[in-house]
Amino acid sequence: KEYGEEIWQKALQMSECKYTVFNTHQVYPDHIMASLASSLAKITSKSYDSFMTFFGKCFVRFFSHYGYDVTIKATGRYFTDFLESVDNIHAQFSLSYPKMKSPSMYLTEVDEKGCVLVYRSVRHGFTHYVMGQLDQIADEKYNLKLETTVLSTETKIISGRNITIVTFRLNFDNTQYVERKKSENNVYLKASRQFPAFSCDLLLQLFPFAILFNPAMIIVGCGEKLIQVAGGKEKLMDQPVTKYFRLRKPKGITFTWKNAFYLKSVLFEVEVLRFELVKNNSDEATLKEEKDSLGDRLSQREIEIDGKSISPYALRRDSQPGLRNILLKGQMLYLSDITLIIYLCSPVVNDINELPDQGLYLNDLNLHGLGREMVLAGWQNNSKLELMFDKAEQRSTELENNYSLLNTWQKRGDDLLYSMIPKPVADRLRAGNSPLSTCQSFDAVSVMFCELVGLNSSTVEDAMELVCTMNAVFSSFDSLMDAFNVYK
Repeated sequence: KEYGEEIWQKALQMSECKYTVFNTHQVYPDHIMASLASSLAKITSKSYDSFMTFFGKCFVRFFSHYGYDVTIKATGRYFTDFLESVDNIHAQFSLSYPKMKSPSMYLTEVDEKGCVLVYRSVRHGFTHYVMGQLDQIADEKYNLKLETTVLSTETKIISGRNITIVTFRLNFDNTQYVERKKSENNVYLKASRQFPAFSCDLLLQLFPFAILFNPAMIIVGCGEKLIQVAGGKEKLMDQPVTKYFRLRKPKGITFTWKNAFYLKSVLFEVEVLRFELVKNNSDEATLKEEKDSLGDRLSQREIEIDGKSISPYALRRDSQPGLRNILLKGQMLYLSDITLIIYLCSPVVNDINELPDQGLYLNDLNLHGLGREMVLAGWQNNSKLELMFDKAEQRSTELENNYSLLNTWQKRGDDLLYSMIPKPVADRLRAGNSPLSTCQSFDAVSVMFCELVGLNSSTVEDAMELVCTMNAVFSSFDSLMDAFNVYK
């Protein structure tokens, strides 16, 4: 739209990009965007980084045409609210785009002049692309002038993956957001003086799957239902939270106090490692106590879960009834008066059939979280989503195959065309030029007449011999033309 079709075609040719149409649900290599930016930088007088920033702005304009800008406007009143909710937006979009490799973002400093944003991604080379997106969103959706500065860039290996971590300083008018936060804090202080404090035990009853941990990442409290699932309070208390819990989202970060503190506005998904809890239950002390009462059962080292006898040798995570890992989804909340973080969460259960596998029951789900209603209604919705995903995947595969076939037949068509018409002439005709423009004049030309005699084609074998002979003769002529650089 801004540079014209001719520039776009040149960029496609220089970057050797074989795609001219991009399907929304198809995954493309990351290097395509970088190649296009490099080609455009050579064609124009602008830099590579400026085009990556331009691409980021274009993407915001693109998804706004499809109504996704409504999601951005609905996240909060201010630009800072949006920045705190980016991970939650990506989590919601992952239902529609399951192959999306979304980044993780969180704020470390917020003041009246802006904020500091930490960006993490498994994809590399998208720093200026993100800057373009933020600039366009600030201007188009929040009517703000944004100035972005890169404070630092580093690459870390986390869980075997190279993670790019970029720290930005975003300068914009953030006065209204800061004033609103101050006002909310004043209201909170007045309320805290008006109402007496209540114990953490009550909080853990209200959130029966909650986890309380200190800056050393040691568990100091758990919800009552989580304790039941684990098989006792003594198992979880005073244990490292990473021993029995694994962080699934946000992706690309480690489960640390710092990340839990700064990402307090982001939706967390934590997996309860049931297999580790059960394995821990079968330690030597427990086996020794069982030996006196169980006799022959000790040789099999069986344990009992929900009334079912299971051998630890047969234990496989996510395979045995009652042993499937439980996925918790919720928010990290910092309790400043006791210097602890509480994970306020609920288990994710798609339908009622998953409850026995996770060792859960409907009465384990709290009423105020609407968990029971979601479980009972979830089977139908989940089935519809799976069907939609399957159809989308099928369409994407068919389209990819069609693109491959199109490229194959296009190459065959080119080969056939160039075998009949000289390439420069064919290219001019395909470009829509007049046939007369392909005519050329030469000062001297030679015309050769070749006649093959003594051949007939009364049988199929004779006809094939004729074809082979003619092919051999004209191939010899062609090789002679090439040897003496003759235009034919």
